[in-house]
Parts: sequence; structure tokens; C-alpha cells
Amino acid sequence: MDNPLISIIVPSYNQGNYIRKTIDSILTQSYKNVEIIVMDGGSGDQTIGILQSYGNEIQWISENDRGQTHAINKGILKAKGEIISYLNSDDYFLDGALQKVVEAFEENPNLYWLTADYIIVDANEKPIQSAVIWYKRFFRKFLSFPLLSVLNPVIQPSTFLRKEIISELGFFREDLHYTMDYDYWMRAIQNHQPILLDTALSAFRIHIQSKGGSRYREQFKEEIYVAEQYCKSKLLLSLHRIHNWIIIMFYSFMKSH
Repeated sequence: MDNPLISIIVPSYNQGNYIRKTIDSILTQSYKNVEIIVMDGGSGDQTIGILQSYGNEIQWISENDRGQTHAINKGILKAKGEIISYLNSDDYFLDGALQKVVEAFEENPNLYWLTADYIIVDANEKPIQSAVIWYKRFFRKFLSFPLLSVLNPVIQPSTFLRKEIISELGFFREDLHYTMDYDYWMRAIQNHQPILLDTALSAFRIHIQSKGGSRYREQFKEEIYVAEQYCKSKLLLSLHRIHNWIIIMFYSFMKSH
């Protein structure tokens, strides 16, 4: 794989406060063979003006859609890259991320997806929740189908897919609103072990409007539903429910202090 094209899909809806940082974090990467595909759901804020300001540096469409997952799938249909990822319009890549991704895939030609570490930031890009980062980093070292049936240490904005695995697995499930990525990892890991990188590739932003910031209870409920679709072990599913209860208590404690 020599200088492969990377397609980055950016699903967007009313994230005008953050989307410029998202796009700039791709354009300023040292690795330049990249296409940026912004699939906007008809934003009513300043998003459209920001997208227009980039001229032909990015591809974008703004139209009504059926939600985030539909936008991602529409982007996949447009993507021409050998490596594909999606980056939500309030997250961003860290410097050098894409070069590290390409090098890792070149060193592992028989592996079809990659996931790495991340940082968590608030609305003002201040690092937060170091304990969550540590916990996910620890469990990711043991990533397997049984582990993923109990908890999800895979970092979505730090995960990249070869086009071959997308051809095999198909699209993200549009009936899921919070855990379409977790569902995809559950499908992928049954036949394909990922490349694991210790380095942080992305920043995951938590703010008042983000799903991770305000709707984590709904997210964990849907996560259990997804786990039940693939895992038939009552023990692992019980451990998943216990794990989710502990994490919800932890989040509730953090938000109250």
C-alpha cells in the first residue's frame, strides 16, 4: 500500500462552534493524500458558511438526513479511499495521526482495522477525565470478542478501517443512535483482530450538547442491546450490565462534583 488515499467522513449537524477545528485538524496533517467528506444534516447555524470557506479543499453536502449514522453511510458511499474513518464534527485529530495510521497499516498488510488511544477534552479543549483514558487504555491491551462483550475500550475517532473490511461488513446500522460504532466493532472482531496503537491519535470532545456528555444512560442501555445481538454468554452479559452500572455511578459522581 503505497501512499494510500484516506477518506475521512465528517457527519455534521449544528456544530458550527467546533467543526472548523475538526476540518483544520485533517488539513494540517503531515500526511496529505486525504479526502474530506462532510455530510451535513441541514444545519441552521454557522456551519454552512464555514464549509463554504474551504472552497475545493473539502467535499460537502448539506441536506436533511435520518441522523448521524445515515450521514456516515452516505459518506461511505462517496468515499474513494483505501483507508476510511469517520470523525464527528466536534472531535479532532492530533498532529501526525494519519502518518502513524498509514505506517501501521503498511507494517501489518494482513490486518484490516486499527484502533489507538485518545485524549478527552472539554468545550475549550482542556484535557479532562484522565481516569477514563487510563481505564480504556488498560483494557484495550486485551481486546477480544469476550472482552468487547463486557465493555468497549475501542476509541471511535481513533479507529480506521480498510475498504476491504467495509466491503465485508457493510454499512453501520441506522437503527442505532448511540452505539453504531460498538456494533461495528462487535462484527469486525469476530473475524479480524485489529492493529493496536498505544499512541493517541484523536481528541474526543465532551460538551453540553454531545451525546457522551448528556445521554450516557441511553447510550449504555443501547450498548447492552447490541451486546445481546452477538454474545450468548449469560455470564459475559451479566458482567456487562454490572460494568455499565459502575460506570454510570462514576459519571453521576463526576457530574455532581
